[in-house]
Amino acid sequence: MIVLHWGLLLLAGLLLLPAVVIWVEVLAAVALPSPVLPKTNSKALSVQRAVLIPAHNEALVIEQTLHQLLHQLRPTDQLVVVADNCTDGTAEMASRLGATVLAREDANQRGKGYALDFGLQYLAQASSGPPGVVVVVDADCQVEEGTLDLLCDRALQTQRPTQAVYLFKSATEHPSSQQLVSLLAIRVKNWARPLGLHHLGQPCLLTGTGMAFPWKALQSVSLASSNLVEDMQLGLDLTLAGYPPLLCPEARVLGTQPQTAHAATTQRTRWEHGHLRTLALVPRLLWTACRQRQLALLALALDLAVPPLTLLALLWLGTTGLTTLYGWLGGNWLSAWVSYGTGLLFVTAVLLAWRHFARNIALGQLLSVPLYLLWKVPLYLKFVTAPQIQWVRTDRD
Repeated sequence: MIVLHWGLLLLAGLLLLPAVVIWVEVLAAVALPSPVLPKTNSKALSVQRAVLIPAHNEALVIEQTLHQLLHQLRPTDQLVVVADNCTDGTAEMASRLGATVLAREDANQRGKGYALDFGLQYLAQASSGPPGVVVVVDADCQVEEGTLDLLCDRALQTQRPTQAVYLFKSATEHPSSQQLVSLLAIRVKNWARPLGLHHLGQPCLLTGTGMAFPWKALQSVSLASSNLVEDMQLGLDLTLAGYPPLLCPEARVLGTQPQTAHAATTQRTRWEHGHLRTLALVPRLLWTACRQRQLALLALALDLAVPPLTLLALLWLGTTGLTTLYGWLGGNWLSAWVSYGTGLLFVTAVLLAWRHFARNIALGQLLSVPLYLLWKVPLYLKFVTAPQIQWVRTDRD
């Protein structure tokens, strides 16, 4: 009984940590003011900029992305598309619209990280010298007007990587309840929580697109990898190298939610299996942060310690059931009360995030959360039985 008591208490305590982290981040996003940053330096206007777009068979979507970026470019800016192992018309379309196209063919080294590294090698060899700042944008994103200037200026002001707020829109006029729950989860992860860290004066994790990097920062890390969540890993590597990423709340990049169930599953499997693999780094990151007294690394390690919200909800439900049953059977109720406290913080944080960042989603539409949790169960079971380790691009609808 003693072993069971301490085991349940440990399990409940492990889930309490991410719940506290989410609650603090969301509360800070809502209640604290944004820090005051220096105004744009006039020298930034003369710095050469480059926009780098990794693209694998993106002929269906890249045209709109390039059109939006072309309106935001200065005459001295470079627009580079890496056509990575493409078998469609991506390269031809990008070239026709005026982008510099780099064709990369390597069937053994596949993934966004390798494409980015290929593009950086090209920029490093430019006759005019490398750019002062590089902006990475995915080929299927909508870049809001003014976002390019905001990201570049902030990166040059702070000499730190800068991340735009990366959100999703529904691909259909009437999204399903399951799609709406997914949109809410993304807003919590990519908007509310990073904004809370920003208000606390702390860095954020990178989210994959709408990222600006001072050239010097890029030279401190390696991008060539097939990591499923290369953006998350890159943010950690940059922080360890002394360049913790910074959120730019005014800059926005918008993606489109997958329309088909297969595409949605593919995307979620890549994201969440990659996230779960990265969770293994948390103990070492926490130890390194404490040993080196790096507050920025500690903040990112705690943020990374939060598993995908659906998995956290499933684990909490299971733990609460076990601890409550243990109490009813005559055991100690302490672990159950810890679980109840965890649930209170978690639910409060999600509702607060919904109220301030997702009011366009009717609260009644979120009643399908239990079905959404059930939809995710096979995805997490697959991580145990057959985890995804190779990068796979999400199908375009």
